[in-house]
Amino acid sequence: MKYSIVLFSILLTISCNQRKKTDQNNTAEVETGIVMDSMSKDSIIKVDKPKLETFEGLPDTTFVRLADFSEDFAYDMRYATENNFLKAKVYDCAECFTRVKTAKALIQANKDFMEKGVKIKFYDCYRPNSVQYKMWEIVPNPQYVANPDKGSIHNKGGAVDITLVDMDGKELDMGTDFDYFGKRAYHDNMDLPQDILDNRKLLKETMEAHGFWSIRTEWWHYNLSAASNDPVANFKWECNQ
Repeated sequence: MKYSIVLFSILLTISCNQRKKTDQNNTAEVETGIVMDSMSKDSIIKVDKPKLETFEGLPDTTFVRLADFSEDFAYDMRYATENNFLKAKVYDCAECFTRVKTAKALIQANKDFMEKGVKIKFYDCYRPNSVQYKMWEIVPNPQYVANPDKGSIHNKGGAVDITLVDMDGKELDMGTDFDYFGKRAYHDNMDLPQDILDNRKLLKETMEAHGFWSIRTEWWHYNLSAASNDPVANFKWECNQ
């Protein structure tokens, strides 16, 4: 009987230690994972009014609503409408979320643009991976839509589709509309009027100066270099009806 009690105590201690280790591992997974479905809502930050200082203390990987931190941007979130190459609405409502580090870089880039009398207008920002699947169902072609099984940098909160507008909101001429898939949209197409080339150059050089890189075939698309290795996310923002 005495030996049975001792053996039971040993087994109980081992079991508790194993459970404690498992709980610690699970906690670490939740704390380091950025797929928002598995994280607390505290990881999505909203503020009452735009205030750049509110970035202080926020991890660079936290998702934020860009409009909460700056009033200096314009928006035309095309995938919340049918005015896009998919001819389908794939967002429930129009919002622009990015990770903190992307938001910081965008705000700094926009300050440079505003000194030149223009500012950034957004067509798309963070895109939930579930939306990537919707897009893939409509156009299952990797030439136009990233394979959702791999995800895109839009799904990581590190890519934006943008143009420039003047301070009255008029778009600068970039030669094509957003999501025009043809040679006229290529960065290396120099067979365009000089004003269009100048506008694209202003957009590209300023964004690159703030840590973004472009892709050759889309003048509107910019990726934050520091976001390339972030994990794909799939949280959905709330729509205020």
